Amino acid sequence: MKRLHLVDGTFELFRSYYAVPSSRAPDGREVGAIRGVIGSTLAWLRDGTVTHVAVATDHVIESFRNTLFDGYKTGDGIPPDLWAQFPLVEEAFAALGVCVWPMIEFEADDAIATAASRFAALVDQVVIASPDKDFAQCVDGEHVVLHDRIRRVVYDEEAVRTKFGVPPAAIPDFLALVGDSADGLPGIPGWGRKSAATVLSAYGSIDAIPDNPASWTVPVRNRDRLAAALTVQRADAQLYKHLATLRRDVPLRESFADLAWGGVPRREYGGFCARLGLTDLASRPTQWRDD
Repeated sequence: MKRLHLVDGTFELFRSYYAVPSSRAPDGREVGAIRGVIGSTLAWLRDGTVTHVAVATDHVIESFRNTLFDGYKTGDGIPPDLWAQFPLVEEAFAALGVCVWPMIEFEADDAIATAASRFAALVDQVVIASPDKDFAQCVDGEHVVLHDRIRRVVYDEEAVRTKFGVPPAAIPDFLALVGDSADGLPGIPGWGRKSAATVLSAYGSIDAIPDNPASWTVPVRNRDRLAAALTVQRADAQLYKHLATLRRDVPLRESFADLAWGGVPRREYGGFCARLGLTDLASRPTQWRDD
């Protein structure tokens, strides 16, 4: 089976930073997160199901969304020794022989959504490797799925509906109503997961929800209060939806052929590991790519 694996490199870096013990390079730099990323990546690359792969990273945290909404997530509060590993993780993935997309104007999520859309017809399955709920909007049947490797759960379209109560296409609307603290989206006051799922299951999108609660066709508690809040903040809700909607027009230069996994890291991988004092990881591969 031909599969395209799309990896959220920024998430992998954050996860490793908080899960893996500290490790220092010969020059004193903190590289524990890089150690964790390389180790976990080598493990899943060897599972035999990876034929094509790409990693997207947030080269910077801020994106075009910060110009649209002051409350959108920023890099404030990121520990300096984690910040310092951002460029290293891109170098690590490239040394492993994986295509890397460092994002500046867009977010890593946008690059992954673009690739999932662009290349889906060329593979038997697209696997988005991330637990980020934003990616649920990309799921398409069993053809484009979301893989939470931490919980070892794969979300196809039916699983997305079960988890959120709405289909993938309505995920941006859902997040706009209930909010998303990870991205700095406050949501609309009073709207919770149950009420948002119930109303969106009937109307499909925020734009289609009537202002007058008397015309709502689904039973929901406190509908007058919910309708009033949405009416007052409908423009905000539409902005939050826009912010939560992943872009699928990122100008990725690579072709599908460029994403083929060669099975072994590039030759510079050994030097990269040696420079960071990761000698145990340098010895794991036994063959090298010269391209």
